[in-house]
Amino acid sequence: MIRLIGVSKIYRRGEVAVPALRDLHLDIAAGEFVAVTGKSGCGKSTLLHLIGALEPPTAGQVWVEGRELGALSDQELTLFRRDRVGVVFQSFNLLPLLTLEENAALPRVLQGAPYEAARQEARRWLTEVGLEHRLSHKPHQVSGGEMQRAAVARALINGPAVLLADEPTGNLDSAASAQVLEIFARLNRDWGQTVVLVSHAPEAAAYASRLVRLHDGRVAA
Repeated sequence: MIRLIGVSKIYRRGEVAVPALRDLHLDIAAGEFVAVTGKSGCGKSTLLHLIGALEPPTAGQVWVEGRELGALSDQELTLFRRDRVGVVFQSFNLLPLLTLEENAALPRVLQGAPYEAARQEARRWLTEVGLEHRLSHKPHQVSGGEMQRAAVARALINGPAVLLADEPTGNLDSAASAQVLEIFARLNRDWGQTVVLVSHAPEAAAYASRLVRLHDGRVAA
């Protein structure tokens, strides 16, 4: 499903080169729930960005579903990000003027689905994450945990091959965190959803079936 071969990522701050990933090799099989952990600055979020084609590697290859992302055109990368990857961010990234139903439906609308069909799918996914009573609420009218569950529904509505979660419980209390993590675990267990979770919290990583620890941009032994 996912293969990184000799991947390096270097950021530049003026004349200074800042390596985030260094000659990293990693395989993630379809249907796995993998937690990527490590200290701040070890390259966790960068790894997620490369898998999701949010930015390219400086060197090496990133393969997802048998496609080498560096070989795709800009249009193909746009479609890959839209159709094959779902991303859940720490800061929710919901549009404040839209209801939770409209937020969740938006990716399907952008994919070209009729609006009413997209809304029906959004309601189904919001029900799946326990928000059937919040469909018409806007983000400022619900809790942080409910916003993150709505973000999960939005990430899933296009049927992504892989769900990427970048510190998804970083802004939540322990009870809301557990609810979100239980959803990830259930999606993986019952639906076979491939999940790659980045977290510095051991209690979050414990929900995964495999742990990958990064240290100084490499997979730690």
